[in-house]
Amino acid sequence: MLPFDTIEEAATFMGRNLTAAETMWFKYSAKKSDYYLYCHNILFLFLIFSVVPLPLVFVEMMRSLGFDKYKIQPKVSLSLPEMFKCYKDVMRMFVLVVGPLQLVSYPSIKIIGIRTGLPLPSLWEIVAQLTVYFMIEDYTNYWIHRFLHGKWGYEKIHRVHHEYTAPICFAAPYAHWLEVLILGIPSFLGPAIVPGHMITFWLWIALRQIEAIETHSGYDFPWSPTRFIPFYGGADYHDYHHYVGGQSQSNFASVFTYCDYIYGTDKGYRYHKKVLRKLKEGSKVDGAQNGGSYYYPTQDLKSE
Repeated sequence: MLPFDTIEEAATFMGRNLTAAETMWFKYSAKKSDYYLYCHNILFLFLIFSVVPLPLVFVEMMRSLGFDKYKIQPKVSLSLPEMFKCYKDVMRMFVLVVGPLQLVSYPSIKIIGIRTGLPLPSLWEIVAQLTVYFMIEDYTNYWIHRFLHGKWGYEKIHRVHHEYTAPICFAAPYAHWLEVLILGIPSFLGPAIVPGHMITFWLWIALRQIEAIETHSGYDFPWSPTRFIPFYGGADYHDYHHYVGGQSQSNFASVFTYCDYIYGTDKGYRYHKKVLRKLKEGSKVDGAQNGGSYYYPTQDLKSE
């Protein structure tokens, strides 16, 4: 809740007129508690999990219209009821775990210093903080993910997420309840180390989930703007990790590829891509796809 009754009081406090964005923020948040503003994350996450995947569901249903050439594993297809079942499982986890966790974690937000007041952060401040958040989350998630592919971690926890060997958009948050809790730690570390404004925190949570949906889409679109992000993994990169499954010791990174490269855990993927290029050049792949899709020709590659 802002400590001002009027816009004029806020302008006097800051020694300048409010920007258009700050005026909108004042009108919306002035009488709302910080806890209420923080709980917006529950609504945002629900909308993201429910709405963002819908275009990809349409694409999966309309592969005959030409979208099939962008499918990374074109021989795999899920029906609408199968995708809806995944969505229901995700929503069950949302209601039982994610939502309650958001409701009770507010004190930690106050402790680390996420602010809701004025002035609002500049665009460059937001971009800089989001970049730091992505880097911290990616590095810590990498090591947790590697742990979850150990014998105990995979058998007890992570195997649930790998039930989809050809990932779909709704399966991004599909996981064991303990994995949902554990992987919340990397997402929280960035804001804890470099606390910012609540708006930046909202954007961080939203963008991280949208990125996860994109990398689990099962499609590699040549027009995706994420192709221009340096060291970004993307759908093709993470799809290989799901394809290999429990045996996977490759492509652990959640967003970028530098950790896998530094620690040598992308060798299987690079070998796989090298084999595919040779097969494609030699025209030995039966029915090879064009465009953005990649055909997984044999099970033997899973051992790499």
